[in-house]
Amino acid sequence: MFQFKQFSVSQDRCAMKIGTDGVLLGAWCPMDNNPFSILDIGAGTGILSLMLAQRSNAQQIDALEIDEDAYEQCVENFENSPWGDRLFCYHAGLDEFVEEPEEEYDIILSNPPFYSEDYKSDNSHRDLARFQDALPFEELIEAADLLLSENGIFAVIIPFKEEERFIDLCAEVELFPIKVTRVKGTPTTEIRRSLLAFKRYELSTLTADKLVIETARHQYTDEYIELTKAFYLKM
Repeated sequence: MFQFKQFSVSQDRCAMKIGTDGVLLGAWCPMDNNPFSILDIGAGTGILSLMLAQRSNAQQIDALEIDEDAYEQCVENFENSPWGDRLFCYHAGLDEFVEEPEEEYDIILSNPPFYSEDYKSDNSHRDLARFQDALPFEELIEAADLLLSENGIFAVIIPFKEEERFIDLCAEVELFPIKVTRVKGTPTTEIRRSLLAFKRYELSTLTADKLVIETARHQYTDEYIELTKAFYLKM
């Protein structure tokens, strides 16, 4: 059980445990379009949906999870949260979900599985959660284009080395970056992750910013504390 300030998350049946990436995206995702509807693609424990339920008044928060154990745990986490009436999880793959789209969403977000290396472990659940062939970027972006409302925001966290390719793929469907934050573990380490948000219109100028998580082990930067303090118990 992972305890946050306003909700808790069980994760014993999920291959992908709660990590910094998910919390970063859930806390960082722009919400200045006052969303009515939100879609979380590849929900896992449901952490992103729960964080956005806490941050917004969105009335419809849908999550999508293909793994059966993770789906059941996500439903359980939703039901045990203060926002159960606004949260719903579909047990389906993205390809099934987009076959007959009935909704448009004001925010679509995903912490996609992204290891593209050929190596596979002995744990098929973890592999499904982890490897990019479970959800190729092209498929994710195509779905975002199909399901995003006119003023919608599409937000992801991906490896920094994939940033340029991801932005180029989005441009092909006329989704353009409105916010870019590059994440470093410490001031001296390399940039590790990119937080990216897209809309259907292009900004004339866009300045990327940086976020450093720690100055030393468990010594968090003011910026990271400010971003996550509404969620973490000890912030």
